[in-house]
Amino acid sequence: MKTILYTTDYSENSVAALKYAHGMCLKLKAKLLAIHVFNNPTILRSKIEQPFPNLDKDAFREHTAKLEEFCKKHLGSDLKKMNIEVEAIQNKSAVDGIVSKSEKIQSLLIVTGMKGESKLRKLIMGSTARGLIEKAAYPVLTIPEDTSYNPIKTIIYATDFQVEDLDAIRMLATIAKPLKAKIKIVHISPLEKPIDKGEKIVLEKRVNKHVDYANIELDILYSDDIFNELKICFNKTNADIIAMLERESHSLTSELFYLNLLKKMKSYGKIPLMSFNAKNYGMFHL
Repeated sequence: MKTILYTTDYSENSVAALKYAHGMCLKLKAKLLAIHVFNNPTILRSKIEQPFPNLDKDAFREHTAKLEEFCKKHLGSDLKKMNIEVEAIQNKSAVDGIVSKSEKIQSLLIVTGMKGESKLRKLIMGSTARGLIEKAAYPVLTIPEDTSYNPIKTIIYATDFQVEDLDAIRMLATIAKPLKAKIKIVHISPLEKPIDKGEKIVLEKRVNKHVDYANIELDILYSDDIFNELKICFNKTNADIIAMLERESHSLTSELFYLNLLKKMKSYGKIPLMSFNAKNYGMFHL
């Protein structure tokens, strides 16, 4: 059975992500594993000659109980019946602890919360969420704190036709298929760089060749403000999620164009954002 990994720090902005992850699990018939990563206190140990023999066990029990209480409060009392498991994990780095667990269970995706709109835009997506997007081998879905789960019908995948896109779309299709959701591949081109009909047909054929999913369409839009155009597209299509690649830029042209878009999307903090790490998606050329 597939597993969705949800991670929380018990904050209010992580509640919406918990409910969203649970909603997806019901549709995908997947198990939900809720985890909390803690760093075991070491101050007491440095002040005494002999460490407390049960300190580790007590810490695990405490964090497991708190995590279970958090999930029951927001989802219901019978976690086993809802196919929900909880696990406290000890690691000095929250990101490393989450990534390690995700790889061990080969999670379908990782779901985490992010803060709502803030004047300090760079702080909207917390350091843990940013770290997961940069390191995780599996898709990371960040959920704004005021988001309610509704059946996912449309997922926008924003692309600039780079090396890694096709493999990421293939992974996205494994999530979209059981949801019967449409994948709308959107490329927003600058006004001075039109893409003709023939080029679009070639791109569509490449997608169809490498991605075994019929409910996909490719749309080319034109704007010099790709961030605003993507928001407009999201609203017009009543999309539920925007998916994008997280990657380092190696040029000053198209890649940088979309790198800036990803930064703006993460700072925007109002749309569920599914991020793929480009280091793990590079088998095909789009």
